[in-house]
Amino acid sequence: MPELELHSDVQYMKGVGPRRAAVLSKVGIDTVGDLLGYLPRRYIDRSMIVPIGTLKANMDVTVIGRVLGKGILMGRRKRLEIILGDDTGHIALIWFAGYRYLEKMFTKGDVYAVTGQVTYFQQHQIVHPEAEKLEDDIDQLIHTGRIVPVYPSTGELKKAGITGRVMRQLISRALDNLSGKLNEYLPEKYRSDYSLMRLPDAIRQIHYPDSMEARESARIRLAFDELMELQYLILNSRRKSRSVGRGHTYKKPGSTLKEFTKSLPFKLTEGQRDCVQTITGDMCNEKPMHRLLQGDVGCGKTVVAILAAVYAAENGHQTAFMAPTEILAEQHYAVWQKPLEDAGMNSALITGSLKKGERRAIETGIADGTIKIVFGTHAVISKSVTFDNLGLVVIDEQHRFGVMQRGRLIKKGLYPDTLVMSATPIPRTLAMTLYGDLDISSIKTMPPGRQPTRTVWRAASSRPDVYKFLKEKLKKNDQIFIIYPLVEKSEKLDLQAAEDEYKKLKKEVFKEFSVGLLHGRTKKETRNKTIAAFRAGKLGVLVATTVIEVGIDIPSATIMVIEHAERFGLSQLHQLRGRVGRGRRPGMVIAMAVPPVSALAKERLEMFAATPDGFRIAEADLKLRGPGEFFGTRQHGLPELKVANLAEDVNLLPITRKVVASLLADDKALDRDDRNLLSYLRRRSESRRDLGRFG
Repeated sequence: MPELELHSDVQYMKGVGPRRAAVLSKVGIDTVGDLLGYLPRRYIDRSMIVPIGTLKANMDVTVIGRVLGKGILMGRRKRLEIILGDDTGHIALIWFAGYRYLEKMFTKGDVYAVTGQVTYFQQHQIVHPEAEKLEDDIDQLIHTGRIVPVYPSTGELKKAGITGRVMRQLISRALDNLSGKLNEYLPEKYRSDYSLMRLPDAIRQIHYPDSMEARESARIRLAFDELMELQYLILNSRRKSRSVGRGHTYKKPGSTLKEFTKSLPFKLTEGQRDCVQTITGDMCNEKPMHRLLQGDVGCGKTVVAILAAVYAAENGHQTAFMAPTEILAEQHYAVWQKPLEDAGMNSALITGSLKKGERRAIETGIADGTIKIVFGTHAVISKSVTFDNLGLVVIDEQHRFGVMQRGRLIKKGLYPDTLVMSATPIPRTLAMTLYGDLDISSIKTMPPGRQPTRTVWRAASSRPDVYKFLKEKLKKNDQIFIIYPLVEKSEKLDLQAAEDEYKKLKKEVFKEFSVGLLHGRTKKETRNKTIAAFRAGKLGVLVATTVIEVGIDIPSATIMVIEHAERFGLSQLHQLRGRVGRGRRPGMVIAMAVPPVSALAKERLEMFAATPDGFRIAEADLKLRGPGEFFGTRQHGLPELKVANLAEDVNLLPITRKVVASLLADDKALDRDDRNLLSYLRRRSESRRDLGRFG
């Protein structure tokens, strides 16, 4: 066998070969370095494993046992019950959701590691535990004298014989073969200043830690490296973007912008005025604007963007206004088309559902410059759409777009100004990392007259009382959203679905009222009719999925019921809440939680009910769920973080930013160690490999 290097093809390792290498490639392992970057998803510590016979209620435990039996039990609620046992006793594992799918996973005699909280109801049980099948001999796992890593697995890996034990053998073999070949690239001065473990030690300790404390020290070192590479990508991008000149110019704001602002049926808030002034100032600069405009739901970001578009049109430039859904794009156009036309500016809407003739006419108007402001979805970035003089790009709900989509729109102009908007406020330290290539503006004041929305959460058992309350409200001409997480029933998820519940609500619960249905599969014509009917007050209840999360602005809607609220993240719940109470009457949201409600879900719901502040909601969501669900780094065009947690490692963000900023400073004389580190970061940036790998 040839001597192994980090870049060696993994197939040449003992125990791999071409067939297994092909399967490993599907999980991102092509080289030996990639194998070392395949990190454990959890660890089984001998000291953490509790004999089943000693379990008591309210204990948070990890147990290992064999499946002794299983069955779907009837009763007030169907449930899957698995009996898990070891030499000391047995315990019931209970699932109320997804039980038919889960039942197929468990086979009598299989060994599982199970983590969760013990409760007592006629017997000791763990409800909705985390369960992981173990292929290893149970005695080896229990009696081994070390912390055992448990690696992510797939059906294909198992089919190829790459079990947990085999993966551990491969990684141990790689660590032994590469001893002394893992080069340290971080200068000693940084390791000393920030108390960081050496890289070779960190890689070994992340796989086979001497203790959980050593494992955390290893994780911090690898997280530091990931965030340093992330900061390099962002700060280097910022430096490049600031080095180009724009292809167009602006005069100071003139009469068109001033008259349009005066014609608005409301006065701008202080926050809106400040942002308009900042943005028009940016647009007058020699370099293109790159700005993030963030603010809570309903704070008035769209008005600010429209005023920027009017300013661009006043100077002879076009604006592309891209939204993530047809509903949102249609609403922007419906609201602003007439005011813009009255001010002498042609606008148009372009979406994927347009007929060929209509689309061709719009594209002609965009190409010859007669259409100044284009609202649209991803259709705006189609090859057939060409601009005469694109000066401003506005991207609404920008976190819903990938970096390639944003880039394709920007390239339709010659270095146009870019304004991206987000209704998911982000803590400043974190925003500087995720949006470090952008200047940031925040609107923190709400329009006057906006009434606060009262929020409560209730258990599903109170649904009859909730329906009674809703009927009374409907008799007083209130309008109600009822939100469901799915369109149709799913075998894997035991959740209510909009279509099924719509039929039930229409025929049974609200049979004396008008009920409509809206979801992502609703045809455009039907969707428009449904929204128009709800807006006109012809529908009392609109049953919908989260398709209404952005884009529905119906001031008469005052009440929202969110079913299975325990399944939503805080930020999404807050976004949904923003759909009601948009008029002069206060709104109300009832979040319905279906048991079992975990402690984490309960904490989330209590925070949702307690605060209407989107900035506080965003911070809490980040801490409770972590950044993986709060936002995807891939959507920002950044490499996936395998080790770092942007919520937990927030203290590393300013440190890594400072290190990278010093490396990129033009007037700084770098020593040899710094030059080597900068060279390493450049190579990593050019290769664009995932940050968690060591190849």
